[in-house]
Amino acid sequence: MDEKNYAEMTEQELREEIANLKEKARKAEQLGIVNEYAVYERKATMAAAYLIDPKTIVPGEMYRIDGAPGEFFKVEYLKGRFAWGYRLGGNRYEEALPISILLPMKVGK
Repeated sequence: MDEKNYAEMTEQELREEIANLKEKARKAEQLGIVNEYAVYERKATMAAAYLIDPKTIVPGEMYRIDGAPGEFFKVEYLKGRFAWGYRLGGNRYEEALPISILLPMKVGK
Protein backbone atom coordinates (compact mmCIF):
# COMPACT_ATOMS: atom_id res chain seq x y z
CA MET A 1 0.00 0.00 0.00
CA ASP A 2 1.37 3.40 -0.96
CA GLU A 3 1.33 5.67 2.05
CA LYS A 4 0.61 9.34 1.38
CA ASN A 5 2.20 11.93 3.55
CA TYR A 6 -0.15 14.21 5.46
CA ALA A 7 0.34 17.14 3.06
CA GLU A 8 -1.02 15.02 0.19
CA MET A 9 -4.15 13.84 2.04
CA THR A 10 -7.63 15.30 1.69
CA GLU A 11 -9.45 16.56 4.76
CA GLN A 12 -11.49 13.33 4.85
CA GLU A 13 -8.35 11.17 4.59
CA LEU A 14 -6.73 13.16 7.41
CA ARG A 15 -9.78 12.73 9.63
CA GLU A 16 -9.78 8.96 8.95
CA GLU A 17 -6.03 8.78 9.65
CA ILE A 18 -6.46 10.66 12.95
CA ALA A 19 -9.31 8.34 14.01
CA ASN A 20 -7.19 5.31 13.07
CA LEU A 21 -4.17 6.61 15.02
CA LYS A 22 -6.32 7.47 18.06
CA GLU A 23 -7.72 3.92 18.03
CA LYS A 24 -4.21 2.43 17.84
CA ALA A 25 -3.16 4.72 20.71
CA ARG A 26 -6.16 3.61 22.79
CA LYS A 27 -5.28 -0.06 22.23
CA ALA A 28 -1.61 0.52 23.09
CA GLU A 29 -2.66 2.33 26.27
CA GLN A 30 -4.93 -0.56 27.27
CA LEU A 31 -2.04 -2.97 26.74
CA GLY A 32 0.26 -0.74 28.79
CA ILE A 33 2.62 -0.06 25.88
CA VAL A 34 3.41 3.52 26.85
CA ASN A 35 5.99 4.34 24.15
CA GLU A 36 3.73 3.02 21.36
CA TYR A 37 0.82 5.04 22.79
CA ALA A 38 2.98 8.20 22.73
CA VAL A 39 4.04 7.62 19.10
CA TYR A 40 0.44 7.23 17.90
CA GLU A 41 -0.67 10.29 19.88
CA ARG A 42 2.15 12.37 18.33
CA LYS A 43 1.29 11.15 14.83
CA ALA A 44 -2.37 12.06 15.37
CA THR A 45 -1.32 15.52 16.57
CA MET A 46 0.80 16.01 13.45
CA ALA A 47 -2.00 14.83 11.15
CA ALA A 48 -4.35 17.27 12.89
CA ALA A 49 -1.90 20.10 12.15
CA TYR A 50 -2.71 19.62 8.46
CA LEU A 51 -6.38 20.35 9.14
CA ILE A 52 -5.48 23.83 10.41
CA ASP A 53 -4.79 26.80 8.18
CA PRO A 54 -1.37 28.12 9.29
CA LYS A 55 -2.64 31.65 8.54
CA THR A 56 -4.82 31.36 11.66
CA ILE A 57 -1.68 31.27 13.83
CA VAL A 58 -0.35 34.81 14.20
CA PRO A 59 3.31 35.51 15.03
CA GLY A 60 3.57 37.71 18.12
CA GLU A 61 0.34 36.30 19.57
CA MET A 62 -0.01 34.24 22.72
CA TYR A 63 -1.78 30.84 22.68
CA ARG A 64 -2.90 28.30 25.25
CA ILE A 65 -1.35 24.83 24.87
CA ASP A 66 -3.86 22.00 24.49
CA GLY A 67 -3.20 19.35 27.13
CA ALA A 68 -1.11 21.71 29.28
CA PRO A 69 -3.49 23.72 31.47
CA GLY A 70 -2.05 27.04 32.60
CA GLU A 71 0.79 26.96 30.05
CA PHE A 72 1.04 29.63 27.39
CA PHE A 73 3.09 29.84 24.22
CA LYS A 74 4.19 32.99 22.40
CA VAL A 75 4.59 32.39 18.67
CA GLU A 76 7.63 34.03 17.10
CA TYR A 77 7.34 32.53 13.60
CA LEU A 78 5.89 29.63 11.64
CA LYS A 79 7.77 27.02 9.66
CA GLY A 80 5.59 24.45 7.95
CA ARG A 81 3.06 23.09 10.42
CA PHE A 82 5.10 24.15 13.45
CA ALA A 83 4.96 27.35 15.45
CA TRP A 84 8.32 28.40 16.86
CA GLY A 85 8.47 30.45 20.02
CA TYR A 86 8.62 29.97 23.75
CA ARG A 87 6.49 29.12 26.75
CA LEU A 88 5.86 31.83 29.30
CA GLY A 89 7.78 31.47 32.52
CA GLY A 90 10.60 29.05 33.10
CA ASN A 91 13.68 28.97 30.88
CA ARG A 92 12.35 30.77 27.79
CA TYR A 93 14.19 28.50 25.36
CA GLU A 94 12.92 28.40 21.79
CA GLU A 95 10.92 25.35 20.81
CA ALA A 96 8.56 24.27 18.06
CA LEU A 97 5.02 23.04 18.68
CA PRO A 98 2.61 21.57 16.12
CA ILE A 99 -0.01 24.20 15.32
CA SER A 100 -2.75 21.69 16.15
CA ILE A 101 -2.07 22.03 19.90
CA LEU A 102 -2.26 25.83 19.98
CA LEU A 103 -5.57 27.21 21.24
CA PRO A 104 -6.67 30.83 21.03
CA MET A 105 -6.45 32.82 24.26
CA LYS A 106 -9.98 34.14 23.88
CA VAL A 107 -12.85 31.69 23.90
CA GLY A 108 -15.62 32.64 21.49
CA LYS A 109 -15.20 35.98 19.70
